[in-house]
Amino acid sequence: MTRTHAVPEVTDADFAEEVLAAEGPVLVKFTADWCAPCRQLAPVLSEIAAEESGRLKVVQVNVDSSPGTPAAYGVLATPTLMVFRAGEPVRQLVGARAKRRLLAEIADVLPARP
Repeated sequence: MTRTHAVPEVTDADFAEEVLAAEGPVLVKFTADWCAPCRQLAPVLSEIAAEESGRLKVVQVNVDSSPGTPAAYGVLATPTLMVFRAGEPVRQLVGARAKRRLLAEIADVLPARP
């Protein structure tokens, strides 16, 4: 059985604290309730959040209820995935993708396994 993990929502108000000030890398999903590919991606990110906890923090930002953060980072489409490290975006991916492909695309920005 695959472990899943609820992906917490971050808002404009707490983005700096939850993402920019985080110790390790943070994968941010910019999403919207009306976005079908975003819904397809949700279980993939839940699995990654569970399997990579300790190496990668996974959060989501709703572009409709928190429009300031997506605007600040030039997010024009949903879903957009960004990996932040030390307060800076280091990877950006647009569109839904399979778990294996997503993990391959962000592998080089994750810390080594202990």
